[in-house]
Amino acid sequence: MRTAPGPIGLFDSGIGGATVLAALHQHMPHDDLVLLSDQARCPYGPRPAAELVRIALANTRWLLAQEARLIVVACNTASAAALGTLRSTFPGVPFVGMVPAVKPAVRASQRQAIGVLATPTTIAGTLLRDVIAQWAGDARVIAQACPGLVEQIEAGELDTPATVALLTQHLAPLRDAGVDTIVLGCTHYPLVAPTIARLMGAGVSIIDAAPAVARQVARIVASHSTAPGSGSIRYVTTGDQRGYQQLIERCGLPPGQIERIAPLDINPQPDAMINAHRSE
Repeated sequence: MRTAPGPIGLFDSGIGGATVLAALHQHMPHDDLVLLSDQARCPYGPRPAAELVRIALANTRWLLAQEARLIVVACNTASAAALGTLRSTFPGVPFVGMVPAVKPAVRASQRQAIGVLATPTTIAGTLLRDVIAQWAGDARVIAQACPGLVEQIEAGELDTPATVALLTQHLAPLRDAGVDTIVLGCTHYPLVAPTIARLMGAGVSIIDAAPAVARQVARIVASHSTAPGSGSIRYVTTGDQRGYQQLIERCGLPPGQIERIAPLDINPQPDAMINAHRSE
């Protein structure tokens, strides 16, 4: 980790990473934050694992060029596909990824019946299976893929009839199973948590991993005795800047500087990769 002050970097496919940024800003208000929202390639969920690894590497190199001192993979799909590769490729950089919050869900569930809402890639990946095997015990865990939900959220349709209809469809298996605790396994989903709560009814707890991620980041930063910054926030998108700004405002996310960059090259030439490693 760099000892000079630098921002905490985050990346995601879109606005979902801002829910993690919001938790970090609440927990660490004096630290500088920069979020790369790769909206040009959103959603990540349907993409093959090998492509997700290349995207994650490119996003990380960009954040390191911004002098990020720690990187949060603020995306469950990218964490499942690429976190191990990122840690081995950049051994001097601390990474914090998103892990489905099955462990706290088991503690919270009275019926030991838990639902996990996630993208199809996260549902199909080994990380979720490993977490369930490690922490679920005798609890029933129903993993429910939610295709189409990220796209609705990116379009700003948080509580429109189309989004309510989609959520009603995805939540039906969880209602039928009698779950009393739902894990939000995608960083976009907290933005529709009120709608999920309304559709599921009273007595159902909803667990978002972002506060736990913020606490973990705070522990790592404190252990390295790095100086805080000014509390600045940079939002950077590879998509439409105006639409991104409107979405940040509509979702009530922390205000900050908003920028646009061109989509990153996910197939850099070997010389460029060597130079990027030398600059770290």
